[in-house]
Amino acid sequence: MTLHRADTLGGRAAIVGIGATEFSKDSGRSELKLAVEAVRAALDDAGLGPGDVDGMVTFTMDTSPEITVAQAAGIGELSFFSRVHYGGGAACATVQQAALAVAAGIAEVVVCYRAFNERSGRRFGAGVQRREPSAEGAALGWNLPAGLLTPASWVAMAAQRYLYAYGLTPEAFGQVAVVGRRHAARNPAAYFYGKPITLADHAASRWIVEPLRLLDCCQETDGGQALVVTTAERARDLPHPPAVIRAAAQGAGRAQEQMTSYYRDGLTGLPESAVVARQLWRTSGLRPADIDVGILYDHFTPFVLMQLEEFGFCAPGEAADFVAAGGLPLNTHGGQLGEAYLHGMNGIAEAVRQLRGTSVNQVPGAARVLVTAGTGVPTSGLVLGADG
Repeated sequence: MTLHRADTLGGRAAIVGIGATEFSKDSGRSELKLAVEAVRAALDDAGLGPGDVDGMVTFTMDTSPEITVAQAAGIGELSFFSRVHYGGGAACATVQQAALAVAAGIAEVVVCYRAFNERSGRRFGAGVQRREPSAEGAALGWNLPAGLLTPASWVAMAAQRYLYAYGLTPEAFGQVAVVGRRHAARNPAAYFYGKPITLADHAASRWIVEPLRLLDCCQETDGGQALVVTTAERARDLPHPPAVIRAAAQGAGRAQEQMTSYYRDGLTGLPESAVVARQLWRTSGLRPADIDVGILYDHFTPFVLMQLEEFGFCAPGEAADFVAAGGLPLNTHGGQLGEAYLHGMNGIAEAVRQLRGTSVNQVPGAARVLVTAGTGVPTSGLVLGADG
């Protein structure tokens, strides 16, 4: 049973530093080196040094443990270190855990990071190839023999049902792809810088798993991204305007599995996102109409549409028209479709840039940003706001 009241975390911590490596298809260096580069860049951006850090958070799917990154980055003693499970669903939860630590006084400066050679090394898009037996793996065991072998195939089941239920065509998904690539085309850090697409380009791209085409699927990236979180009080003394964490939440729905939740009452929504949405709105006191920018996890275009509907920006089945009409500035960095696939951490960095006023696709007066993490799995989300 999820909470039915606002929590007390909102406003007590802020993101004060962001740093990243370049985003590429072949980094030419270890994942540990990528992590350290990103961490150091984030600390430099925050006006802090390794000696200021006393906490670190990352993902479970990571080859660079917190203590190893701390040692390599010149960070000393740690009073807090943590990992969050479920792949991209962990992105915003890393910030939530950092915020919980600083709000409780367990740590004062916490670094969240994600770094991998996801294109030149282990490619998550290749699906499950070798896996140790586990309880959560048993759910996949029901689906792999039927040919559902990759993330695209798992999402395609829900995507097909979504189109059928609302009388739509795959062009609905193309609206998301076009918006993401339009923003990426103006972002020098994006892999697809200078390469916008049209709906015709989307429709002409090859099938991956019907109804998903190539341009419905996020890219694969080598790179690293890090974020620095500290108390709201200390944040005000640092170089950049703080991105205050107005609300943070995690969510898992009933009958939740990892990407194969096919035994729910329906397949046209994302109940895990609804859990997150309720808590973010309760704690922040905001509503969809109050949000200036949406940074929504776009590993696959259909799930962006479903997130918009679960968060209440539009009614079920109406998200494609909402996106086409520009109802909300969306993924202004280009998203994982256009900038880079860093399990959503680069999206959090873009939210910070919007609040600082430094995005290459700046939304004038942006003061409230919604950020979401990976869906189809237990997920998380943030509402970030300007100070004051």
